[in-house]
Amino acid sequence: MSKDEVKLKRKERESDSKDHKKEKRERKEKKEKKGKKDKKDKKEKKEKNDKANEPIPEIGSETKEPSTPKPVSSGASAVSTREFMESNNITIEMAEESNDKPPRPMLSFDELHDKIDAKLKERLDMEGFEKPTLIQSCCWPVLLEGRDMVGVAETGSGKTLAFGIPALEYVIQQSPSKKGKAKIQVLVIAPTRELAIQTRDNLARVAEPLGYGVFCLYGGVSKGEQLRQMKEYVLPVHIVVGTPGRVLDLAREGSLDLGRVSYLTLDEADRMLDKGFEPDIRAIIGMTRSHEEGRHTNMFSATWPPAVRGLAETFMRLPVRVTVGSDVLSANRRVSQTVEVLDDGRMKERRLNSFLRSIEAQKTNEKILIFALYKKEAQRVENTLRRWGYRVSGIHGDLSQHDRIANLEAFKSAATPLLVATDVAARGLDIPNVEYVINYTFPLTIEDYIHRIGRTGRGGKSGKALTFFTDEDKAHAGELIRVLKDAEQPVPKEMDRFPTTIKRKTHSSYGDHYKELVPGKAKKITFDDDD
Repeated sequence: MSKDEVKLKRKERESDSKDHKKEKRERKEKKEKKGKKDKKDKKEKKEKNDKANEPIPEIGSETKEPSTPKPVSSGASAVSTREFMESNNITIEMAEESNDKPPRPMLSFDELHDKIDAKLKERLDMEGFEKPTLIQSCCWPVLLEGRDMVGVAETGSGKTLAFGIPALEYVIQQSPSKKGKAKIQVLVIAPTRELAIQTRDNLARVAEPLGYGVFCLYGGVSKGEQLRQMKEYVLPVHIVVGTPGRVLDLAREGSLDLGRVSYLTLDEADRMLDKGFEPDIRAIIGMTRSHEEGRHTNMFSATWPPAVRGLAETFMRLPVRVTVGSDVLSANRRVSQTVEVLDDGRMKERRLNSFLRSIEAQKTNEKILIFALYKKEAQRVENTLRRWGYRVSGIHGDLSQHDRIANLEAFKSAATPLLVATDVAARGLDIPNVEYVINYTFPLTIEDYIHRIGRTGRGGKSGKALTFFTDEDKAHAGELIRVLKDAEQPVPKEMDRFPTTIKRKTHSSYGDHYKELVPGKAKKITFDDDD
């Protein structure tokens, strides 16, 4: 075979080899493409089947599940945070089984800038808030992170916005378009009509300009009328504030759907439990979404008694506990307390007149809140003051809800600078700039006394309290002396004639021997570094 023939044969073999490799490569590529196509077809078929098996949502229902709000962190340094907490007697505690640390407190409103919706922040700026209160500073980072929380703080500490701002942010994130039928997403439970109305009004100031309706439900008025008003409300109702009895009543009869509630607040939980509302509260919570379905729960209380601990352990998931001050009920140190021991109860009227003249109450228009024990006594004192020429109104059980609200508004505006009230107004009401609290009649419990005088000295301001104490009140002498000493207030020498033994604490629902619920272990949080 010649050299040319050999060369030709080699070229033919090389050509055949290249063709074979090319053909093999093409077959491989074809096979891979087919595999990918089959895989894609299989996936699309599965997604189609899954979608077909999904339940068809009701018209106007929300299709997305509540999502956990985005994590937040505070910009405060470890040093500034530690100083802030120590100087204001603040403790933050986590559940023993939790390995997480809560974010540091927010020390200014500016720290909310990139943590909440821009329009919500703009609305807050328009309200002219200068700086967060102590409870707001500590609660906002925790609640905006989607954690359950217990806030222990005195009344008048700014709790409404402490839970209200995170609640509004939650609503905004869940329904940014505000389209379709409104579902109640946020439920706030309060112990009294007055507090519920006040909370509703404070939330509405911020929420309703943004297009989110806030409605209040309470007893003493027609259920049918309330439901009609809520149905015809000018804005879609996303937030409901209500008292336990009325909320549960409407929910049980099917008029109020709580099945979409995924942000729950219990305000003044200690008072609600003490008034015997625990079964109602437990029933209401059972009608809302579960933790597994995304419910966020927060609770606020002036104290941390066993009954409140038990409720927290049952319905909250690893809650953060924020305590501003002490979790034991104590008097506001900014309130100057004066106790006058009177030999005869009939001296009260004359002494009241003398005091009001001494401060020139008719000329100064300073707000003076006068507490009586019973409604008939309140009416008598109110009529007496009016006869003396004072502009005065009252709040007690014999008044209609309309009249109670009207009288309260007149007092707030100083149209009637004197207000005579029974203990229905002693808790929760945020009445700005009350200069004096007068205890015309001593209350039934020392806790009520502390709450009464807490109507003044709010928002960091100072206040004054005058209390008439008689032989009829001697059973409370020991407790009153303790409260005065704890607050570094003078104890009248006349108190020496009364017994100073302190009665054993009782619970209005369970009596003297109610079971102490296990408080649960917690660990105190410190901020030692900048991690």
